[in-house]
Amino acid sequence: MNEINEAESARQIKAGAVLGYITIFINLLAGLIYTPWMIRSLGQDNYGLYTLSVSIIGILVMDFGLGAAVTRFLSLYNSRNDREAANNLLGIIYKFFLLLDIVIAIVLLAVYFSIGSIYRELSFVQIHKLKVIFLISAIYSILAFPFGTLNGILTSYEKFVQLKACELFYKLLNMALIIGALKLGYGLYTMVMVNAVTGILNILMKFIFVRKSTNVRANYHYKEKKTTKEIFSFSLWSTVVNIAQRFIYNIIPSILGIYCGAVSISVFGASATVEGIVFTFASAINGLFFPKVSRILTKDNKEERLLELMIKVGRIQLFIVGIIFTGFLAVGRDFIGFWLGNGFQNAYICILFLIFPSIFELTQHIAGLTVTASGMVRLQSYVYAVMAVINVALSILLTREYKEIGAAVSVCTAYLFRTTAMNFIYYRKLKINVFRFFKECFFKMGIPLIVSLAAAVLIALIPYKGIPFFLIKGGVIAGIYLLLMWLFGLNAFEKELFLSLFQKSIKFFRRSLEKLF
Repeated sequence: MNEINEAESARQIKAGAVLGYITIFINLLAGLIYTPWMIRSLGQDNYGLYTLSVSIIGILVMDFGLGAAVTRFLSLYNSRNDREAANNLLGIIYKFFLLLDIVIAIVLLAVYFSIGSIYRELSFVQIHKLKVIFLISAIYSILAFPFGTLNGILTSYEKFVQLKACELFYKLLNMALIIGALKLGYGLYTMVMVNAVTGILNILMKFIFVRKSTNVRANYHYKEKKTTKEIFSFSLWSTVVNIAQRFIYNIIPSILGIYCGAVSISVFGASATVEGIVFTFASAINGLFFPKVSRILTKDNKEERLLELMIKVGRIQLFIVGIIFTGFLAVGRDFIGFWLGNGFQNAYICILFLIFPSIFELTQHIAGLTVTASGMVRLQSYVYAVMAVINVALSILLTREYKEIGAAVSVCTAYLFRTTAMNFIYYRKLKINVFRFFKECFFKMGIPLIVSLAAAVLIALIPYKGIPFFLIKGGVIAGIYLLLMWLFGLNAFEKELFLSLFQKSIKFFRRSLEKLF
């Protein structure tokens, strides 16, 4: 790409990151205020059924790697400025999507009529409710499925501002409508219907942006066996990865539903919500680098370039994930107490187990993108398949005795296996010096992180004495972490980066106040 395109790419990454973090901030507020209020409004049983319905749909409805194929191949063709190949690719993939949509509709219909025999621990009333919300979600999923290419198109063309703007609008509209519906006395069914309607609006917005801000126009008449075979091979192995990923969180509610009941599902569901917030916050900038990684792969000395990018992004990610994990370790038990109330005490332990692997996994996301961009998803699929087997086997063994905590332990174990195995692939196949990566990230930032974790354990032992004291505890651990990282962890580039962001934020708020007054 030329310098102008590189400059536009950098602008899109920065602006997309800002919008991404605004969306994350909204999600954080939702997690702190909206989610517990929604749980109380619906009731713990209804929230458990909602979580179960979402998990079932999540297991059954997947794009079979076609979304990843769109991102990977379009990014590759864009790096070559090959517009014709991009249009031909989309023509083939849209045909795949339509065919799979028919198959998914048949599967969802079969599951609908089998719900009563699968979840025998649920009461007759709970089965009826589950069937209704499952039917609404299934219809929406069938309608939305053919448009699974939109995110990949916007990402590969580096339209991060448009993509993140759609996600932000969707989140705000969805929350506003659900709050209004529950305030007016509507319940579970209306909430699920709102999710479907706002989801369709989100798809329409992305479709409009694709038409107006990109030059892709699918060629439905294109037929070429070589390209079709290449896409099919990539999608096949990506499907294995997707299935394995879904056997982590989406299978757990079903296992808990079989052995434990709705209460355990709701506790794990709340824990998974917090883990999702952590993952989203820490990975907000990661997805923005896929086109950049694709361009690096076309240049000389690509291994060194990838390692430099991996270290630069990984250190920032470690800083972010580190403060989240340390903070939750210190005040998480208090937070769960006033956030969700009685019945959710085990969520504190569950969340710690769920987010611990993120310390290692999220920092290496650039390497994960490289695996996809390089087309090495077959090796990745082997690792993820074993990970899924470990998770399911341990979940069945541990949930009977330890319920939701056992489920969290199984997820943690499976994720740590995945990270270890993927590092072997990064080192042997991608030729990335992971030893240098760990030295630059974990060794150089390890001492302030370990000392902060020790301080967090001591603070966690202090009894809860109200929200003001909770805020003081949180402020103390945050201050300890930031001070230690600033003195002993961050390098000159990172200090300058954070200072510039702080200064820009101050200027933004100052200008806003001047306009107001």
